[in-house]
Amino acid sequence: MSERESMPCDVVIVGGGPAGLAAAIRLKQINDSLEVIVLEKGSEIGAHILSGAVVDPKALDELLPEWRDTCSLAKTPVTDNWHWVLSKGGKTSLPHIMMPPFMSNNGCYTGSLGNLCRWLAEQAEALGVMVFPGFPAAEVIVGDDGAVKGVITQDMGIAADGSHKGDYQPGMEIHAKYTFFAEGARGHLTKQMKAKYDLEANCEPQVYGLGIKELWDIDPDKHVPGRVIHTQGWPLSESNSWGGGFLYHQVNGQVALGFVTALDYANPWVSPYQEFQRWKQHPAIREYLEGGKRVAYGARAINEGGWQSVPKLAFAGGALIGCAAGFVNVPRIKGSHTAMKSGMLAAEAAAAAIAAKRANDELADYEANLRESWIAKELKLVQNAQPAVAKFGGDIGTVLAGIDMWMRTLRIGLPIAMKHEPDYSYTGRADLFRKIDYPKPDGEITFDRLTNVAYSYTNHAEDQPVHLQVADLELQKVSELGVYGGPSARYCPAGVYEWLVDEATGAPKYQINSQNCVHCKTCDIKDPNQNINWVTPEGGGGPNYPNM
Repeated sequence: MSERESMPCDVVIVGGGPAGLAAAIRLKQINDSLEVIVLEKGSEIGAHILSGAVVDPKALDELLPEWRDTCSLAKTPVTDNWHWVLSKGGKTSLPHIMMPPFMSNNGCYTGSLGNLCRWLAEQAEALGVMVFPGFPAAEVIVGDDGAVKGVITQDMGIAADGSHKGDYQPGMEIHAKYTFFAEGARGHLTKQMKAKYDLEANCEPQVYGLGIKELWDIDPDKHVPGRVIHTQGWPLSESNSWGGGFLYHQVNGQVALGFVTALDYANPWVSPYQEFQRWKQHPAIREYLEGGKRVAYGARAINEGGWQSVPKLAFAGGALIGCAAGFVNVPRIKGSHTAMKSGMLAAEAAAAAIAAKRANDELADYEANLRESWIAKELKLVQNAQPAVAKFGGDIGTVLAGIDMWMRTLRIGLPIAMKHEPDYSYTGRADLFRKIDYPKPDGEITFDRLTNVAYSYTNHAEDQPVHLQVADLELQKVSELGVYGGPSARYCPAGVYEWLVDEATGAPKYQINSQNCVHCKTCDIKDPNQNINWVTPEGGGGPNYPNM
């Protein structure tokens, strides 16, 4: 076996999203002699980034005040805000005066978060940051003292049977004084760190939504640059689920539209993908799409736990930043600004520690400073919004969430944080729910999953180990299929999982089409027995999102 090469650095950052890149830039701003490495599992920076996105520029303004001069995000400021409550055939507009002032999108921008990350990577590399796309971090290096010492990148050229192919190349050890985990929601190394260091001992479980998105070129006469529309209600109201849709008018005549389904739904027959396709047929949404053309598709899990689900952030040699920790402001549907700020705060703490000749200890200053930052203030205002809707439903829950946010805004709210339960624990027995008869796609406004996956430009190297690891196939057959009706065939937005019949035996056969995987992590979250573990595939595999 080839011996692993190693590379020393001051800080290694796992993930080239907003948090990781902001951390890298801030480190070099403080001390340009620091050796900083960013590892990104996608084929390029931005390839795996998916968000609506309406971006609050608060952190960007702090990090790079002149960003509007060269960043494409600045082309489309938000000009028009709408919030609709949908019924099956109609809509009601909610006046913005009903919402607390912090819910406004004034001063925000709409555009591609992937392109913003590409621009941030350019700024980081100009400062001397080493950015390595196509190199996923597969293992964490932990010293004898229990401290994180860096990571090992994924081996390349491993066959499905575990043997080494002709192009085999062992991963590299990246040794660092500090390691930042910026993998996004449900990162597989982050999950290991949470368990190893018991980081969630004093917080609520993280909960998630599944965001599914399409980009469309639409009729220029229907395009209003900067218009932002959010919806709630139908169609999820029919299945006692909750979530909502978005439609953002961005540059070049495009709209970004998508749908978020909270993953705490009970009915195992729900298909978040099909709910999204059904939502597009609502007259208020369809009118924008008629005469247009879908050009891209993707999906990603989103943190929805709020402030009470933020774990311990710092541990010996490592720190969680961005969506790895969970700083999404759920009612604002925004997390890039808080992610970036968390990366900046971690960078400041690490730079100070390195300047003081420390290494691989716990960055207590990062933890303390973040919990006193504007991230904490913002998230505490909305910490009961998600659990209120989850507990009381879309109608009553929205009212209660609004009252709680107003009370907190006016500083008269009780300091009570509602609790969460893991999303998988809500999944009910299949025999207790009626199957949902979803309409067939029309091929113009709505599409089947496999056709849409082609528009995510997903690709994985052939003949490699399946990166969706099922711990117990018998449990999957007896419970996931036998008790819950095989929900993985419906919750996955990429058609990865199928229950087939073995022609030889007539028994159920679980087929995993791992080449379809868009790295959304829903299976890792929603499997009712927590029997599926998502790990990184070979470097560069997965979606290649354009402008997402």
